[in-house]
Amino acid sequence: MSTSVDVATPGTVLHDEVVDARAPWARVIDAGDTLRIVDLEGNQAVDFLAYRAADPTERYSAPDTMVEQGNIFLVTGSRLISNEGNPLMTVTATTCARHDTIGGACSQESNALRYGFHTKHQHACVDNFLLAHSWRGMGKPDMTSNVNWFMNVPVDDDGTLGIVDGISAPGLFVDLRADTDVLAVISNCPQINNPCNGFNPTPIRLVVWR
Repeated sequence: MSTSVDVATPGTVLHDEVVDARAPWARVIDAGDTLRIVDLEGNQAVDFLAYRAADPTERYSAPDTMVEQGNIFLVTGSRLISNEGNPLMTVTATTCARHDTIGGACSQESNALRYGFHTKHQHACVDNFLLAHSWRGMGKPDMTSNVNWFMNVPVDDDGTLGIVDGISAPGLFVDLRADTDVLAVISNCPQINNPCNGFNPTPIRLVVWR
């Protein structure tokens, strides 16, 4: 594992942490601050939820985000829109071509359905999200649609979508500026049954800067 990836920022670093493969993470990002997510080894999907910190009933909405920008992919300039129609975070920079907002999060149930019952016991993103929610007294009712940073989910002309080899690489990053105080929740995806992680989950680096 390499943690020496250059994460130089144009501001003051408030937090710098390597998150293990398969692990959850959560932190409040103050309005105006930026969260940088770095794919340390490449081809690692990072599942992501966002909530208004003062009232988590307002949270990231994939449908509202897609309608607002007229696109299913997230790129530089994309805004993460809440279920109340408000911007929560803005993608101010990314060195990865695009990011997914339709692929959803893996769960024990979806693993069993897609890959066979023998995979049902495997740790999944939903488990990570629920663990991170428990740190703040949240639970299943607070689950919502998620972003998959660095994940490659192309859509064919006939509407078919698939999870295929990633388009990320070691050291690529995405910067997310908080447009309000935001609770950011991450599952560093543990999926080993499809190519979203190259069948080998790896660590990520998270840097918060002002």
